[in-house]
Amino acid sequence: MTTDIETNLNQARIHLENDEKQRAHDLLIETLKIDPDSQSTLLMLGGYYFSESKLPEAEMIFEQLILLEPTTGQYSIALFNTLWKQERLDEAFEEIRRFMSVADKVTEKETFDQYVEIARKLSQ
Repeated sequence: MTTDIETNLNQARIHLENDEKQRAHDLLIETLKIDPDSQSTLLMLGGYYFSESKLPEAEMIFEQLILLEPTTGQYSIALFNTLWKQERLDEAFEEIRRFMSVADKVTEKETFDQYVEIARKLSQ
């Protein structure tokens, strides 16, 4: 099963590189049928939706990832950016607060630093 997922993800990457976006999307959806909690698949699908400006869909995927791994900075940043791009600033800042209250400051130092920089720039 893991091999199928890895093969599908590699194939989806190839489709995206070849600008075969719909084929990549369809393959990612099929891969989720094998493992609905595949974080790699969800992240790639969320990135696809974000790049296609399908922001509600991207938001849903990134929220699902956060439910699976609430302390992963990559997922938090993805949700923050999605909310920000939708001009839902209060919710974007709430994601910063949520993440900073649960994540390990050492393990997720890079994300903490990014959020501190965002806060610094916005307060100027």
